[in-house]
Amino acid sequence: MATNKASNYENDQVLVEGNSHVKTMLLNRPLKFNALNYQMVLQLIEEFQKLENDPTVGLVIVKANGRAFCVGGDVIECYHCLLTGEWPFAAQMYRKQLTLDYLVATYTKPLVFLINGAVMGGGVGLSMNARYRVVTENTVFAMPEAVIGHYPDVGASYFLSRLSSFFGEYLGLTGARLNGAEMVACGLATHFVPSKNLLLLEKSLHEVDVAEPNTIQGIISKYTQQVPLKEDSVLHRLDLIDHFFSKQTVEEILSSLEHENATLKQEWITKSIKSMKAASPINLKIFLMSIRKGRFEPLKECLTRDSRITTHTFRRTVSNDFLVGVRATLLEKNYKPKWKPSKLELVSNDMVEIYLTKMPENELKLPPRVMREKAPRAKL
Repeated sequence: MATNKASNYENDQVLVEGNSHVKTMLLNRPLKFNALNYQMVLQLIEEFQKLENDPTVGLVIVKANGRAFCVGGDVIECYHCLLTGEWPFAAQMYRKQLTLDYLVATYTKPLVFLINGAVMGGGVGLSMNARYRVVTENTVFAMPEAVIGHYPDVGASYFLSRLSSFFGEYLGLTGARLNGAEMVACGLATHFVPSKNLLLLEKSLHEVDVAEPNTIQGIISKYTQQVPLKEDSVLHRLDLIDHFFSKQTVEEILSSLEHENATLKQEWITKSIKSMKAASPINLKIFLMSIRKGRFEPLKECLTRDSRITTHTFRRTVSNDFLVGVRATLLEKNYKPKWKPSKLELVSNDMVEIYLTKMPENELKLPPRVMREKAPRAKL
């Protein structure tokens, strides 16, 4: 396949290849696990728009080079902006990332994401609203933002709240990991294809003459494999998850988990308690507030709220936890951040509500577009 390199960007961090009718977009920052920096976000927006406006292109495939699909946004880039007092620029970068996520979610042409490897944070926001989301035995999903002093954002209050009952609350509050089979079973992915067959799948998709849903679904299904959930999968415990994570407050959720764990020692409960106690208290409360609102809102509203919350985070309106968390977990790696407020009971509802306050000069302005229907997921 001929490669069309974007000459306006350095290091070819996004590549586009393919024929006149089907294009493959390649995330190409493997040494950084394809973390999305500002340059990549701008280039992805440009490439997606270019292909959407090209009448000869009928289908776009998105994949990544290296062991990870995309481990999130480049928070180190934002961290350095905050250190130098350039939080408005960091907020601008973040708004561009949300604009990219909305572009993907409302894309007028079929998108097939081949998610082979870790997909976290910003990588989740990029891919989870696409029509076709193919995962493999190498795929690992997680949104562990609260552990680094942030909250599950990039539209998580939309796509996590659409999962079964309160499973989204569980994923966001604990940062729990899922494998590919679990992603299909809970609805985060549409198909499971063994990694050894991805190139064959991509080749078959590049031979498509008419890129309509039944044809694409049929081709992917030829390579789809049914994989049973492991015996210890947390998805076998949805009744318990709903019992715990349906509580009204983070304190009640944590207390109920600890009460249960005193008599019923289950590994997933122990891990949930440990991760929640290690996370930023204010960001746990921000996420629970956000997902409870997002369950009844369209994606556009969820992204707008994320923009406001993150702008306040970068501005340090209430808390310094983002800087503290990034430094402790990603830079110094001592994993001992000193959160302020330090305990859940010290985080008031008024503190959380401040994050919803509009800042007109930093508002997200998304263009009028229509959400596409997602493809049905394969049955396991």
